[in-house]
Amino acid sequence: MKNYGTVLCVGELLIDFFCTDVDVNLVDGQHFSKQAGGAPANVSAAIAKLGGNASFLGKVGDDPFGKFLKQTLDQERVDTSMLLFEQGTPTTLAFVSLQGNGERDFVFNRGADRLVRPEDLDKEQIKQAAIVHFGSATALLNDPFRQTYLELMDEAKDNGQFISFDPNYRGDLWKGREEEFISLSKQGIEKADFVKLSEDELKIVSGESDRKSALDILHGWGAKTVAVTLGKEGTLISTGATRTLIDSISVKSIDSTGAGDAFIGAVLYQISGLEQPKEFAQDFEQLQKFVTLANRVGAIVCTKVGAIAALPTLEEVNRFASQADSTIEV
Repeated sequence: MKNYGTVLCVGELLIDFFCTDVDVNLVDGQHFSKQAGGAPANVSAAIAKLGGNASFLGKVGDDPFGKFLKQTLDQERVDTSMLLFEQGTPTTLAFVSLQGNGERDFVFNRGADRLVRPEDLDKEQIKQAAIVHFGSATALLNDPFRQTYLELMDEAKDNGQFISFDPNYRGDLWKGREEEFISLSKQGIEKADFVKLSEDELKIVSGESDRKSALDILHGWGAKTVAVTLGKEGTLISTGATRTLIDSISVKSIDSTGAGDAFIGAVLYQISGLEQPKEFAQDFEQLQKFVTLANRVGAIVCTKVGAIAALPTLEEVNRFASQADSTIEV
């Protein structure tokens, strides 16, 4: 039986309140659905759901919403021993409604997630993780979490841990601060063994619209392996010397929320089963196999509503795969 190392996911855990009224803005919206949110939390849940070992590091308020979020991760078998509770500061909340023209009405009430400090952390416990995933839309916005986040990345590199990084750009949050986002993303990419971006993020971070030129820039900064998710077109993977496009899976998409996080979780789950994670990309055929399974996981998530609620088990992924071709063994 394969021994899976622990993947520690660092970043935000928050409440998403989705307006369930059709084609209204937040002024007129009356009905909301409460869901656990936060990209790195979604990644941790994806890993655990597939059968891997995942831990989460972040901060919530010591309030009913924070307790709900811990309960949600606990139910998915994510280790929450590094989930921190902040007294006197509420859990971070996001309110979102979708309008008929495709525009999103968004209000972000930042709370406890920004307050992770170096002195809050058990550094010895963090060192035990085989892989550290830095994925966040918010951790790089402000200190003290930004300083803590960057310090953890430096320490993970010094410790020889495998580093995964997802810049996870959100225009609503970085409006007017795009250059700052690019500079901070570069710091993460320089240290990362695995970088995942959307095509828009690749253009923003690199400043290049041509994919090949953009990938060359990221590898020049130090990125070992880069995966660029292209929606229906597939996933472009590159190790610098070699790159290829892995086809996407054709499904009827109902809700794509969390599909990118599920993709990352599936890749990291497979890497965590290797004896030498840092050497995973030396076998390009194996890398393609990992991304193929991750594309399937992302596709399954698109066929269901919700991020964490839509995550599949490995059995479900293999059942889904068998309908198209054959089971992928991991």
